Amino acid sequence: MSFPKYPEYKDSGIDWLGEVPAHWRVCKLGFQYKVDLGKMLDAKRITGDALVPYLRNQDVQWGRINTDSLPVMDISEGELERYTVRHGDILVCEGGDVGRAALWAGSDRKVGFQKALHRLRPWTRGSQKSEYLLAVLFAAKISGYYDQDESKATIAHLPAEKFRQLRFPFPPAQEQQIIAAFLDHETARIDALVEEQKRLIELLNEKRQAVISHAVKSFGDGPAGKLGYYIDLLPGYAFPSSGFDHDTGVRLLRGVNVSVGSTRWDDVVYWPYDEKIRGLDEYWLKEGDLVIGMDRPWISSGARVARIKNSDLPALLLQRVARVRARNGLDQDFLELALSSQEFKDSIEADMTGVSVPHISPEQISSFRIALPKVDKQSEIVQEARRELDKLTQLLEEASINITLMQEHRSALISAAVTGKIDVRGWRADQQPEQSEVLMAAEERASYS
Repeated sequence: MSFPKYPEYKDSGIDWLGEVPAHWRVCKLGFQYKVDLGKMLDAKRITGDALVPYLRNQDVQWGRINTDSLPVMDISEGELERYTVRHGDILVCEGGDVGRAALWAGSDRKVGFQKALHRLRPWTRGSQKSEYLLAVLFAAKISGYYDQDESKATIAHLPAEKFRQLRFPFPPAQEQQIIAAFLDHETARIDALVEEQKRLIELLNEKRQAVISHAVKSFGDGPAGKLGYYIDLLPGYAFPSSGFDHDTGVRLLRGVNVSVGSTRWDDVVYWPYDEKIRGLDEYWLKEGDLVIGMDRPWISSGARVARIKNSDLPALLLQRVARVRARNGLDQDFLELALSSQEFKDSIEADMTGVSVPHISPEQISSFRIALPKVDKQSEIVQEARRELDKLTQLLEEASINITLMQEHRSALISAAVTGKIDVRGWRADQQPEQSEVLMAAEERASYS
């Protein structure tokens, strides 16, 4: 999609905005919107006839507001105008994920908002388009604008007075409406494509599970026995969390580091090279080891079973993760398939009825019954399964890339429109403009699937 630039620009004086169209106004938020914090919860006043459901910080997410099972607080008749929302209000998180915002488009029923939220409301009805400002707030958020201004005295937060002083771009109201309509149309199209890719990922994961199950069932003609006879299983060592270091030492492989088919180290803790690790030789991981997360061992994309690579080392095994090695004629590759199979999951979940946080024990892993043919037959079946799984892995990676590209395009499109880098005043919803190169590339990848 190609749009022209505006004929004339001026310096906004704000780094993340840069130059804006010459006829746009750049001013403090408080000049255009009334900014109010919600009511502080008084636990002693949650009884009586003046109870009103209210929104909390966690209820406000980008693009949506949760209205299910809201708590209630006391808001008297005289406080309703000040502490409730109406159609067109914007709610912005004051703390936590500072600046996260959503538009209230709910019914006329009275709903309040807590002090952890700002309510933005135009001083004069019709003078501003809140849908446009919501997009501006998103662009400001991803640019890091709030990071430069938020107070960090205790926890990250954005006081009302400071929020009112922040400066944002304000085109004429009619132009705001055009930009908002353009973004609503285009982001909806992108979101639909993203959902298609997410559905594709679900189907590919189902296919992956079917391939694994087929391979495991192919071993049905061999003698059956408990998995414990064929494996060397070791639960991790109970390193005390009080001794964790977040900068130096040896990496500790925790449950959070075990994903489906791979390890991930974006959240790492270390243990110092001290006396504590002497005598723990068996807990040092080796290349080719299998590890399984024992808390919540299954997630939507599959079993949290991974193979240790050379790049994961050195690392020590922490409690709530089990290290598993094949022995007694069991192929290590097939062991990985077995631990990832639906059959293994079904056998374990039979013992988990009513458990709120799924956890598997070494005894449950060892008790899984498995049938094994000769080693050469194991290798043959595993190789066939691996070929299919490699194809599916490639398709899953491509789908994930598609999603990333489209989400990046979405963010870039919003930023370009609300900062005036593109002129969409001539856009019409009934037009069918040429697709952007990013979306074309994403859809081309999707077509291979």
